[in-house]
Amino acid sequence: MRPIVLAAVLAAAAPAHGAPATVADARALLARGVAFDTVKGRGKVPAYADFLKSQLVAAGFAPADIRITPVGETANLHLAWKGNGTRPPIAITGHMDVVEADPKDWARDPFTATEDGGYLFGRGVGDNKFDVSMVVATLAAMKREGFRPNRDIHLFLSGDEETDGLTAEKQAAEAKAAGVALMLNSDGGGGLDAGGAASGYSLSAAEKTYADYRLTVTNPGGHSSRPTSPNAIAQLAAAASRVDAYRFAPQINEITRASLTAEGQKQGGAIGNAMVAFARNPGDAAAIATLRADPASIGQIATTCVPTMMTGGHAPNALPQKAALTVNCRIFPGTSVEATRKTIETIVADPAVKVETAQEWVSTPASPLRPDVMAAVTRAVAAAHPGIVPVPAMDAGASDSVYYRAVGIPSYGVSALFMKPEDQFAHGLNERIPLAAIAPALTQWHSLITAMAQ
Repeated sequence: MRPIVLAAVLAAAAPAHGAPATVADARALLARGVAFDTVKGRGKVPAYADFLKSQLVAAGFAPADIRITPVGETANLHLAWKGNGTRPPIAITGHMDVVEADPKDWARDPFTATEDGGYLFGRGVGDNKFDVSMVVATLAAMKREGFRPNRDIHLFLSGDEETDGLTAEKQAAEAKAAGVALMLNSDGGGGLDAGGAASGYSLSAAEKTYADYRLTVTNPGGHSSRPTSPNAIAQLAAAASRVDAYRFAPQINEITRASLTAEGQKQGGAIGNAMVAFARNPGDAAAIATLRADPASIGQIATTCVPTMMTGGHAPNALPQKAALTVNCRIFPGTSVEATRKTIETIVADPAVKVETAQEWVSTPASPLRPDVMAAVTRAVAAAHPGIVPVPAMDAGASDSVYYRAVGIPSYGVSALFMKPEDQFAHGLNERIPLAAIAPALTQWHSLITAMAQ
């Protein structure tokens, strides 16, 4: 099938006034969004924010209700849809930025939305521009239909979730000042698809803590023709190998016990049986071994730390004077960033390797499983995918939710994107989403926002 490029022909992404959101509207909004290469350092987030604002204004929102705030070279978008004040305000969140993508490595231009074989390809098409587009399309449709919320609805779109997280921290403070009672995060949770049919849905109520650690070794160096020991690169390579081989002690909490039990009973097989066994007994060695061997499961049962970047040396004919390694950790709730740093020091077991915390996100507890949220999400998912019941889950990654939880706002990952595990290429090459996911996503978001706003 010849790919269809969807960039130049999608200038009119805003639907006609008075019409509900359609698959074509949302698809066009998503395709246009991919064309904004909102990578850190390129300064394109403000332009993307302006585009989204134009779509909301075209739907009937007043320009004054939508504020775009510059934050360095990036920006925040904040829509405040005033309700009648019957209930406390809520927030819906997402992020406009994406991770880097080198066109030389991709089969298609990563910043041109391309349809091929039932998929839409492009950087950020899934993370997080899919749900951002679905939410914007839904809010626009509801505004055109004359919907009037009983509570204020705030849409907060951040500009550096994939990197520094500065924008979401500012938005969380705004949300707290506005009296926001809960946050619905489009960049968390989500559904699984098995062979073209929905097979499960995770409602994210907890996240692991994100932290980067910098390991460095410094030596006097010298001429490469006169090798000396120790060698800084060799020392660091040994440290990297030890970190890579280490497995943190298993942990469990209320959220992961519920999700592992539900997913294990549904999935069956060796992985499913191990999930159920671990939920019943977190000390089950056989279950632990099985789950540690599964990339989709290992992050659910413990802290994980992996070497991700390495640099060293200053000339090809010189002994290295310095070598540096980045270790990325996703820390299980309840364990501190500093405690993990000390563990890495113990793992490395080399006093010549300096271990420092390079970047950390705030550590937060799980959000309570509020009955109103659970009921609304359950109805919304069932409306889009009959028979699918949401299960509370802990995301192995980190999102803007941590900043809202840090100021006391319960936050829930409620993405409407359903995908097969083999189609999940977020942050990787040839990121894609199934076009068939758009229609049910619109149904889910419309149901959820309507229920939570009344």
